[in-house]
Amino acid sequence: MEVTSDSRDFLDSPPAKTVRFGGTVAETLAKRERGDCCDYELLKRQLSDPEIKDGQLISWLQEFRGCVTHLTKDHEQLIYTILRLPWVGRSQAVVEEYMAFISSLVSAQTVYLCACIKMVVSHFTPNLPRNFNLCHEALQLIIRYVPSTSRFLMPILTEKFPFLQKSSTTLECYVHNLLRVTIYIPSIRRDVLELITSHTGSISLTERSMWLCVCVCQDEDISAAPPSLGTGMAHPVADRLDTLMVVLMAYIKDVCHVDGFLQVEKTKDLYRDLLSVFDKLILPTHASYHVQYTLFYLCSFRMGFAEAFLDHLWKILQSPSQPAVLRQAAAGYLGSFLARAKFVPVLTVRSSLNLLIAWIHRYIDTQDGSDRPACCDVSLHGPFYTACQAVFYTLIFRHRAMLEGDMKKGLEYLQSLNLERVVTCQLNPLKVCLPAVTSMFAAISRVYQVVFCYNIIERNNRHMLPVVRNSAGGDSVTTNTNPLDSFFPFDPYLLKRSLKLIEPLYQVWEEEADTEQLAIKTGQQGSRGDDDDFLFGETPQTESIVGMTPSSYDSSLHSPS
Repeated sequence: MEVTSDSRDFLDSPPAKTVRFGGTVAETLAKRERGDCCDYELLKRQLSDPEIKDGQLISWLQEFRGCVTHLTKDHEQLIYTILRLPWVGRSQAVVEEYMAFISSLVSAQTVYLCACIKMVVSHFTPNLPRNFNLCHEALQLIIRYVPSTSRFLMPILTEKFPFLQKSSTTLECYVHNLLRVTIYIPSIRRDVLELITSHTGSISLTERSMWLCVCVCQDEDISAAPPSLGTGMAHPVADRLDTLMVVLMAYIKDVCHVDGFLQVEKTKDLYRDLLSVFDKLILPTHASYHVQYTLFYLCSFRMGFAEAFLDHLWKILQSPSQPAVLRQAAAGYLGSFLARAKFVPVLTVRSSLNLLIAWIHRYIDTQDGSDRPACCDVSLHGPFYTACQAVFYTLIFRHRAMLEGDMKKGLEYLQSLNLERVVTCQLNPLKVCLPAVTSMFAAISRVYQVVFCYNIIERNNRHMLPVVRNSAGGDSVTTNTNPLDSFFPFDPYLLKRSLKLIEPLYQVWEEEADTEQLAIKTGQQGSRGDDDDFLFGETPQTESIVGMTPSSYDSSLHSPS
């Protein structure tokens, strides 16, 4: 039998919809209302068919759009079937018709708003860049027809956030798309940053716990060379954290810069959002790991932001209305930022030290005038001790810069701080501060004859004065070498891929021959080699658990904007 052109057209064309389920969409819905569900169930099955043709799907979507106002709760399952369609991978014609249907649905039936948002957000996991673009186009269409969408968006974004056990690629794609949403819905940016920071913080604490366990279990020296640039982390937890830090810092850079030029007002807005997240989530978290470098990175863009951050920390530290634990944390951040932020000039370091040392001297005045004898009570004087440690720590890292250029004026400035009164006061800060900080500060101050600490250190070691701390069962006496629970939030940055953005801004520890010899005499020298962190006895750092592995998803340091 000869195949004619008419029969060929018939064979190549899809069957008419009336042949497949017996009528139009409107007719099928009307039949269901009369109790005839046969065609309705058939339509649901055909919509779920992965081999459905584009032409047929477009026709159905057009019909659904025409009768969307007549849909009722009885048609809920049919609507959810349509929302589950894999539309992002279809032809442009299908995509356009699908978006038109979504627009009609949310404008006529707002009860399906959350379902439509969830459908869009579900595509934020690994996908093609074109598909991501389509998702954001769809979300913006929904917002256009329902301006109140942002009120319902954050709970869904929180609910859909991938579990931390998911791959680095999954987390990177999701966070990338969350940040992209803030470009066209800026009102939710602070909430989005809080969401990302809370999950990133959870990953960082998991990594820190895992890492410390490895340190304890290892008998060998834990020191290692600094991480190499541009490589991934071998441990999956560390790799996830590194990936998220790359995305976050790329976003910060792109929001604050246009064509390489800093946009001051945009940067101010982002700084306020990040500072709010810092106060709410980062500052109260003891030993937060890496995530605080987002603010460190933004502050490097312009000195005004670094000064604002230092002023913010200072206000928290000296405020009696703030909880002591937050005041102590603020002092730790203050000292660590002054010590490690290479972009902070000496003049700003001096100004900050002046504020700290003046407050310390006023505190000593109040204790000298008190009827109650002063003692090493961390629970009572915690902010004082952390402020002293911040001063010592800053001088350890920045004294060379202070003395460069004009040694005489530099020494006069150090003498003007009256550090001898600080270290000889009855509160005895050298007893409470970390031994490594105390030892290195004593070595440096002896070299430049600023203050002599060794008599006090030797007396403390000889008497082994107890340090009083509060516990759940009341006061306890302990000889803990870290009674302040000290940590330095800007300790060496160990994540390899994101390190390339931090390394140029970071002040590493530079061992001096004279202080090294003095440290040897006091028994504080270890086999550290070229390791950056001199606090090896109290805050161990290690790279022994990580190696190099190629990244599975290269964001090329570009943010979603």
